Order: sequence, then structure tokens, then C-alpha cells
Amino acid sequence: MAAPGILPSRYVNGVPVPTSRRTLRMKEKYIILLVFVTFGTVCFGAFMYLPDMRDRARVESLRGQFRDVIVPHHGGSGKILAHDNNGIDIHAINDRVRLGEKIEMDMAEHKRLVKVGQKLNMSKDDTLGFKQHIENDKEKVRQQKKEEEERKRQSEMEKLKEIKQEHPGGEGAQGGAPSEEDVLEKRNAVKEMMRHAWASYKKHAWGSNELRPISRRGHSASIFGTLNLGATIVDAADTLYIMEMMDEYKVARDWIAANLNFEGSSELSVFETNIRFVGGLLALYALTGDKMYKEKVVKIADKLLPAFNTPSGIPNSMVNVRTGGSRNWGWASGGCSILAEFGSFHLEFVYLSEITGNPVYREKVNKIREVLNQLEKPDGLYPNYLNPKTGRWGQQHVAIGALGDSFYEYLIKSYVQSGNKDELAKKMYFDAVQAMEKKMLQKSKSGMVYLAEYKSGRLEHKMDHLGCFCGGMFALGAKHSDDKAKYMKLGADIAHTCHESYDRSATKLGPEAFRFDGQTEAKSIRQNEKYYILRPEVLETHFYMWRFTKEQKYRDWAWEAVNALNKHCKVDGGFTGIRDVYQEHGSQDDVQQSFFLAETLKYLYLTFSEDTVIPLDKWVFNTEAHPFPIQGANTVKEIES
Repeated sequence: MAAPGILPSRYVNGVPVPTSRRTLRMKEKYIILLVFVTFGTVCFGAFMYLPDMRDRARVESLRGQFRDVIVPHHGGSGKILAHDNNGIDIHAINDRVRLGEKIEMDMAEHKRLVKVGQKLNMSKDDTLGFKQHIENDKEKVRQQKKEEEERKRQSEMEKLKEIKQEHPGGEGAQGGAPSEEDVLEKRNAVKEMMRHAWASYKKHAWGSNELRPISRRGHSASIFGTLNLGATIVDAADTLYIMEMMDEYKVARDWIAANLNFEGSSELSVFETNIRFVGGLLALYALTGDKMYKEKVVKIADKLLPAFNTPSGIPNSMVNVRTGGSRNWGWASGGCSILAEFGSFHLEFVYLSEITGNPVYREKVNKIREVLNQLEKPDGLYPNYLNPKTGRWGQQHVAIGALGDSFYEYLIKSYVQSGNKDELAKKMYFDAVQAMEKKMLQKSKSGMVYLAEYKSGRLEHKMDHLGCFCGGMFALGAKHSDDKAKYMKLGADIAHTCHESYDRSATKLGPEAFRFDGQTEAKSIRQNEKYYILRPEVLETHFYMWRFTKEQKYRDWAWEAVNALNKHCKVDGGFTGIRDVYQEHGSQDDVQQSFFLAETLKYLYLTFSEDTVIPLDKWVFNTEAHPFPIQGANTVKEIES
């Protein structure tokens, strides 16, 4: 039904269309009337109530005031105030000056445009000359930049001299900048990696033991117990000092002084606490002479001593710093202690007795040495497990890698640390090496040399990434042997094999373990061995081989690793390990290990440095790459904090 008053009277395409109405409804008439009344009221009100302005201002007066604003009058005379007291037209002079300046500017711009045009229309010879002129200018800029960098370097050297006077420490703690520009650039690249790793830890995990660089938060493994002990800070501080990153070092030093405290902690790994915390603080004391570090390290080392209270004197693996109780890992061959763990205290505890005058630390490690020396070794080899209660070997498993590695390292390094006086350590080292040569040293079908694992009289043709440190160890011990060339070659052979484990992966980083089975050489075949957690051992061997041979390939291999680390492990929040080195874009483990800053980056930095920084005739590294002074060759001058 149509609306009232609207009747369809025409159609469009068969659809009725209403026609317009010819009259207004009553409601609409009232609205129009209201509009007119309102408009009239407003107009009448405006007319009646406007103020009378006739007595307040005359039009002529307003015109005069407006004219004075635009052109000032003089006393109402109509004369313009454009002259000074002498009758000189000031405005005219100013206008002429401004006009002259504008003409000069226009002429200068014209000349510039003419020159540009001439250059654009110049001949080929002129063009070459112009290009040469540009190159000369660029060279001048480069030279100025180089001079500026040199002035900056000199300023930094002066600053370092002042710091050295404040913290004298041991000889060769800093410096060693290479003279070759390309090598210096590589060393600086490693330094930037350290800066990124440290800044990321400081921003996202300060005070925590380690960093999760992807999730950007703190991380702690069970070896550190239940507290945040700043493991990365203690582990990295000596690297910061050696790299001359003094602002970062001072931040680390202040945190250690104010916050490093083991009170309230629970169960810790005795071995890891020793090599990272005790070793790190001792190295800082040796490098700087800062007495604060010695005071800190004594408190921590004393908390480890209860672990040595066993019938044999062989320490347990774990100690509860609150109760003094200790135990071994549940998985370790019937409650045994682990060779690499109890065999890696000698460097730290001997140096600690030396700087404190307290013989208890030296006595503890000498007891371990005595027990091991008296024990009968199967085939001259040291099994990885020893029962601290009975003093007998556990499972007959021998390896240069995991569970055994640093024990052998500490034998030869104890001899070096003593200034070549610890003859027992030297004898035990070479006896062990000769036994391994006889029973474990192997060569693959293609000629790669490796040390297999020895299990109950059978060989497992496998080598750990951890075991790749031994190339550097053989090179270090070579000059103290009866056949230097033989052990230098053995070191070089191991370095080559371990580099192959890197080179045969998609990422150019090495797996946790690699095998020599059938057609497999220097590659992992098991998924649980394909990961890389920023380990340093291969690069450690490259460092030693470079120092002793100066063969360019070791620096080249180290640089390959730098590129691989930056490509596959660097993330916005730091550096992370990867789960499969054979996948170009594999998953990452989201952990920046403290030893990456303590060892991996330190060895890379030193590989691209001169031998004058941490010279090996004055320093010896513990297994966490913390340097200790060699007795009789390097004296530390202590200062008050």
C-alpha cells in the first residue's frame, strides 16, 4: 500500500514512480514560520544592542594610526624618518649595501655554474684529469682519516699506559697489534664479535651465568648450582682486558668486586668452578696485579676444599657449598670421579699457594699427582674413571676427548708453569703420550691422523671436538721432547684432521664428534653428535700452530671460522650454538656459552695478534684459556684495590 498523500502516477520500466506533492503539510508550515521569526529576532536584537562607537574613535584617526604603522611620521609633519642627524638617508645606504651583496652572490653563483658547465663539456683528457683530481681528493680524505685513527690509537696507548701504571700485572698482558693492515682488520673483526657478545649479555642477562641470545634472557646450567654467579662476567673479564676493551673491563671488575659471592649457593661442579671462577680470577690478578681478585679467589677456592676430603684424596665432582658435603655424578661408572675433572686443578692450586703463601692448595693437588703416579696403568693408559674411596680405576675407557682431555694438558702445562722444574709432570706426560701413540693413534684411508677412543681393549674410531685441543698440546710439548720434529708434525696432522671436520660441514663449523667408519671420514653419522656449541678446541690448536710455525694456513683457517660464526651463530641478541652443522639453515640452541667469550674469541684474537701479547714463554693457559704467569719468567706486581 502506498504512503498517504503519495500516489503513483507514472511508471519507469514498468515500476510505479510517485509524483511530487503540490501542497505543504501543517507541520512543515510551522517550521518555516519558526525560522522566519527567529531570523527577525536576531536582526532586531543586533540593531538595538550594538555599542555606539562614534565617541570612541574617529575614522580619520584610525587612518592616521594605520599610516604611521606602515610609514613612520615625524612629529606629525608628514616627513619620513629616513635620515640621521646629519641629514643622510640611512635607508638608501642600507638598500645599496644589500643590493651590492646580492650582486656579488649572483656573480659567484654564475662563475660556479660556468665552471660546472666547462667541466661537463671538457675533453676526454680533461675528464681523465678531473677524475684524477677527484681520486687525489679521496686519497687526501683517506690519509686524513688514517692520521685521525693513528692519533686516536696513540691516545688509547697513552690511556693504556696510565692504566698499566695503576694495574701493572704481568708482562705482555696487552698490545700486540699487527703491522699488516689486513691482519689488523681481522683482529678488529674478532674484537667486534666480543663487543657484540658482551653487550648482548650485559643488556639481556646481566648477573646471570650465561645468556640465551634468541629469547634474550638469562641462562644457567646445573654445573653452576641454583644462584646467578655471573659466570660469563668472570670468564670474559680477562679477554676484555687483553683486548684492551677497558670500559667494558671496568664494568666487569666493579661487578666482581661488589657482587661475586658464593654464599647461599648450593651444589656446584668442582671442576667447572675451578677452571672458570678460580682460574678466571687468578688470571685477572696476574694480568692486573689487583689484590681484590686474590681476596675473592681465596674465598671461592676454600669452598671447594671439602670435595677433597675422600679416603684417596681424589676429589668428588660436586660440592655443596652450604653443607660441605660432596658426591660424584650418578652416571659416572659406579660412583667414580672423572679423570679430566680431578686432573685439572694443578695449575690453579699451585699458583694460588704461590700468591697466598698457603700450602694447603698445593698439597691437595700434589696428593692427586702422587696417587696417579703410583697406580698401575693398563697398557700405560689412564682410564677416564677412578673411584675416590678405593683408589682403583673404574670402567676401562680411555679418550683424549671428553672425560679425559684436560688431564693430559695439565701435565705438560704444569711443567711449563714451573719454569721447567716439575720433572714428574713431564715424565707422566710423555709416558701417557707414548702409550696413546701406541694404542690409539690411527690414520684414515685418505691419510688423516686421529686419536681413537680405547674401550676395554677395543678401538672406537671416533674423535671429539673436545679432543681437538691436543694438536696444540703436542706442539706446546714438542720443544721439551727428545724429538721436536715428530711432535710438531703430530700437532700439524691433528690440526689438519680437525679442520677437515669443519670443512666437510655445510656451515664450515665442526660437530661435537666425528668418526672414521667405512666410507666416513671426519664426519658425524649420529644425530646427537652433529651439534656445535661455540667450542674453542679447534681454534685453540690453530692458535698454537700459528705461534710455533707461522704457517699462513692457520690464520686462514681461523678466519674461515670467524666468517662461519658470524654467518651461522650470530644473532641480534649475541651468539648461539647450532643443532646440526650439516644444515645450512638449521635450528639454533639459544645458548651463548661463557667459554665462547673466555676461549673461542680469545684464541681468535691472539691468532691475529703479534706474539708480544701473552707470549708463550711468559704465560701458560689453563683449560679455560685463562693465562697464568710462568715461574721465574713473569713476575706480577701486586697493588691495593
